[in-house]
Amino acid sequence: LTGIPREQRAFQYLLAHAIPGDPHHILQTFDQWCYHCEHLSCTRVAAGRIVERLLLERAPLRVLELGTYCGYGTVLLAQGLPPGARLYTVEGDPQHAAVAEKVIRLAGFDEHTVELIVGPSEEVIPQLREKHGMTKADFVFMDHWKRCYLRDLRLLESHQLLAEGATILADNVLFPGAPHFLQYAKTCGRYCCKVHRASLEY
Repeated sequence: LTGIPREQRAFQYLLAHAIPGDPHHILQTFDQWCYHCEHLSCTRVAAGRIVERLLLERAPLRVLELGTYCGYGTVLLAQGLPPGARLYTVEGDPQHAAVAEKVIRLAGFDEHTVELIVGPSEEVIPQLREKHGMTKADFVFMDHWKRCYLRDLRLLESHQLLAEGATILADNVLFPGAPHFLQYAKTCGRYCCKVHRASLEY
C-alpha cells in the first residue's frame, strides 16, 4: 500500500532500531523484523551458526558470496572474517543491491573489507580476477537462485577461482532444492560433501 518495497521497509526498521557499527545487533534487529513484521528470505539463525562455525574453523582470507539480497548473509560473513580478509558479494538485482549496500555500511564494513558487485553471477564470475582482483576464493557461500548453483560452480572451476582446499557452502540444496548441483558435488570426485540440517527461514 505504501509503494515501498519490503526490503526497503526492513532497512528503515534497521535505521530506527539497530546500533550502527554493531554487526551482531544489525543481525539481531533483522531477525526481529523477519520474525514479527515481514518475512524476508535471509540466512536464518540456525544456518547462521553453521556459517559462523565454518568461518572460525577455516579462517578464509578471500570469500565470495553469490546472492547478497538485503545484505544479511554478507554482514554475517563479514563479522566472521579474520583480519586482512576480503569479501566479494554478488547481487543481480540492482534494487536489492542498493538496500544491501546501505545495510553493509550501516554495520560498519567499508569497501576494503566488503566489495558489493552488481550484476548476473554468470557475467561477474569470469571478471572476478581481472576486474575485481580476486585471485582464488578460499570460501564460497551460495545463496542465490538454486538453478544457478551448478552452473556457477562450474564457472568457478573453469576460471580457476577456487583455492586448493576451498570450502563451498550452498544453502537450501534440499528444499527448495538444487539436485543437479548436489549430484555433481557428490559424484565428480573433486569434493568431500556434508549435508547440514537446518530449519527454513524464520
